[in-house]
Amino acid sequence: MGERQLYGAIEAGGTKIVCAAGYDAQRTPAYRAVIPTAAPQPTLEAVTAFFAGVEREAGPFAGIGVAAFGPVDVVRGSPTWGSVLATPKPGWSGVSLVEPLRRFKCPIALDTDVNAAALAEARLGAGRGVRTLAYVTVGTGIGGGAVIGDRSVSGFLHPEMGHIRVRRDPRDEGFAGVCPFHGDCLEGLASGPAVLARWASPMSALPPEHPGHALIGGYLGELAAAIALMLSSERIVFGGGVMSDEFLIGPIRAAARRTLADYLPIDARAGGFDRWITRAELGERAGTVGAFLLAQECVPRVLDGAAS
Repeated sequence: MGERQLYGAIEAGGTKIVCAAGYDAQRTPAYRAVIPTAAPQPTLEAVTAFFAGVEREAGPFAGIGVAAFGPVDVVRGSPTWGSVLATPKPGWSGVSLVEPLRRFKCPIALDTDVNAAALAEARLGAGRGVRTLAYVTVGTGIGGGAVIGDRSVSGFLHPEMGHIRVRRDPRDEGFAGVCPFHGDCLEGLASGPAVLARWASPMSALPPEHPGHALIGGYLGELAAAIALMLSSERIVFGGGVMSDEFLIGPIRAAARRTLADYLPIDARAGGFDRWITRAELGERAGTVGAFLLAQECVPRVLDGAAS
């Protein structure tokens, strides 16, 4: 795999799609565009137009990596691989994210945006030096991904940490939740839209003394504790727009400590809760960097006959 091979990266989110192309995941992309996530056909046409323009100028792609919002079929070999599954995003259920890219006649790799971000943070960001890492994004939705032994975790689908049910905070009994599927799951209680529904304000605009920090941090701390018990992750990284609130990470750590109640040796093995639960180091770049890593990895897999 040559140093100057050109790779494409797509971070497909619910509100925008970041398209990038370049030669190295760690460097600023040579080409980049941000496309609003609108109806599927015009959105995907704009995506392919971007890459077609790059191809005309810079030559063929060695591989393209797609970091997609979920739920999406990530199981290669499945008849619906690369397609969005049941989603509240109007018109997107059943839409293939990879089919329009086949025109570029290069290998295509696909994972969720959070798994891709987890991979990026594990290799190049806040998780350097650990073997197991979980990444949680808190924004328009809540999603979680995990990397174990340098590979992202998936099964018949991918992790859906945002739809775990959590214990209700007594101060929150009157709030129904905003998830269209479950109401008061984690995403329904602690996502950006849930914050806006309660207080008509984003998390970052709430004053330091506002009880919302403890409320939302409490729910996310419960998630961190659940991740610890299920995956034994050596580090849990929180990213996404809601995490731009600097007052939130402390309540998350405190709630995780309360929930675990000294059951796990976090202080001895992970260096304490401040080190174990961290904010994303790569910030908004994590998903795109992860998509680049996916693109780079799919080329050797194709060469050794393990993928198509």
